[in-house]
Amino acid sequence: MAITIRPVSGKKEMKQFVKFRIDMYKNSPYAIPPLYMDDLTTLDPKKNPAFEFCEAQCFMAFDNDKPVGRICAMINHRANEVWKTKSGRFGFVDFIDNMEVSSALFGEAESWAKAKGMDHIHGPLGFTDFDQEGMLIEGYYQIGTMATIYNHPYYVTHIEKLGYAKDADWVEYKIFIPDAIPEKHKRISEIVMKKYNLRILKYKSPSKLIKDGYGQKLFDLVNVSYAHLYGFTPLTQPQIDYYIKLYISMLNPDFLTMIVNENDDLVGMGVAMPSLAVALQKAKGNLMPLGFLHLLKALKMKNPVVDLLLIAVRADYQGKGVNALMFYDLIPHFIKAGVVYAESNPELVENEKVQSQWEYFEHVNHKRRRAYIKELK
Repeated sequence: MAITIRPVSGKKEMKQFVKFRIDMYKNSPYAIPPLYMDDLTTLDPKKNPAFEFCEAQCFMAFDNDKPVGRICAMINHRANEVWKTKSGRFGFVDFIDNMEVSSALFGEAESWAKAKGMDHIHGPLGFTDFDQEGMLIEGYYQIGTMATIYNHPYYVTHIEKLGYAKDADWVEYKIFIPDAIPEKHKRISEIVMKKYNLRILKYKSPSKLIKDGYGQKLFDLVNVSYAHLYGFTPLTQPQIDYYIKLYISMLNPDFLTMIVNENDDLVGMGVAMPSLAVALQKAKGNLMPLGFLHLLKALKMKNPVVDLLLIAVRADYQGKGVNALMFYDLIPHFIKAGVVYAESNPELVENEKVQSQWEYFEHVNHKRRRAYIKELK
């Protein structure tokens, strides 16, 4: 092979960079393609507010003129300030099963990060925690979710041969929805509400939720409750505004639970949405001409799977049973909607508080993913 690595420059090359992954996994029953335009927006410094404190360079590998791999090298300067590190990141990484290709791609990303003064590089990560992260290391024969990366098993062999070591692991669960709220769960929820003077707040309209300031409060709660998690950096106000506009209007209000105290302060939340996995496979990365119809059907019609996107509890309310209130509210809505099981999406292995909430339900740990790290010498 005659492998060359080229930095990605301009719209045409960026479109090729995004399209490479979609084409590579187009026949996989397990991989979920991103929406083409979403990835272009994420990688666009003019559209993604994360570029206020991030920089990046994407690279593609070619065998003559045939694309055979891609990688994006990034630096989140805010994360480095918060965590007091000098770490580069890699993400958006895909390659054929050829060590010459993967070695050349990672070598280019490492050289770029080192030239920027970084002493380590880790990933796969995105610009922020709201991007996909973690290489799949178990669960290759399970369908993915829109929030997670799918990769072939050989990726792990390649990255470990290139000198990368484990930095963090996430686990994912399939949680089966019971026919009714478990009695123990119900009893705990009612005790917690009475003891701490809490109530469940619901909205029928996402626009009313935003108008009342709870769009902002949702992400403020994420900032304070996720602060200790691996690599997390607080969302800036432009990012919060961006995510409110991008996500809140898509939510089914029945699948959003907010827990407030006697002062109407938001102390906990659970956000779920019907799975878009199969719909995204049918859309093949494009909303047009018919892709949007598949997504609308998945959102509006009965769907046997929901994705648990966010669960957050304010630090001073953690360990008090507040998590139970979310499912006390959500389970009846899931049953009504015909949901069979929920996908937890990635949870850090060390986050035992989150994982302990599944003890009330039939569940199985069906996937595991990893962030790798390498010293830049």
